[in-house]
Amino acid sequence: MKAREFKPRRLDMRAFIESGETLGGDEPLADFERLVGCLHENADAARQPAVRWQAEPELRPRRGAEPELWLHLSGSAELDLPCQRCLEPVATALAFERSFLFVANETQAAELDADSEDDVLALSRTFELLALVEDELLMELPPVARHETCPVEVQLDRGEALPDGQPVPPAAAGDAAAEDSAGGRPNPFAVLARLRRDPGTDGGDSTG
Repeated sequence: MKAREFKPRRLDMRAFIESGETLGGDEPLADFERLVGCLHENADAARQPAVRWQAEPELRPRRGAEPELWLHLSGSAELDLPCQRCLEPVATALAFERSFLFVANETQAAELDADSEDDVLALSRTFELLALVEDELLMELPPVARHETCPVEVQLDRGEALPDGQPVPPAAAGDAAAEDSAGGRPNPFAVLARLRRDPGTDGGDSTG
């Protein structure tokens, strides 16, 4: 007898979990519209690494009751996001591993989800599993995407943090090392070097 074919975009969740089979694959990032919308403006979705995912079902026995229906889902992706410091693309790895309890209907799912630490979802015969994968990856996006070291020199505004978290102070008058050659603006990396050279400097004027 031919095994039943399960399709992740129209998945009979109860039948899949009861089958004990495993689903997984590599999907083009271009198929995930919301993730594509997060890319750097110059990033080509077709050239991004594939979204990898795997779904493993579990029938969890219960004494005196039907087994619980669980789904263990994992996924990963790598997106070129805009760096919030230099605005160039920064490759950002995303990954998740989550478990979901499936129950008979939306009402039961809402009641259990409110009182449980577990993620509870309603069973469906046409469950969109890849949309759930996308949901979980979106929740893994960093609040701020930044390079460890930006590939281009960055002119930071006064008060913004340098890469090591130290704020940028105003440049001292006449300090040529703290000015760039283009327009005399404070160069944050030169300022940082000066501060490290003179750790006792507090930036204030001494008065008699």
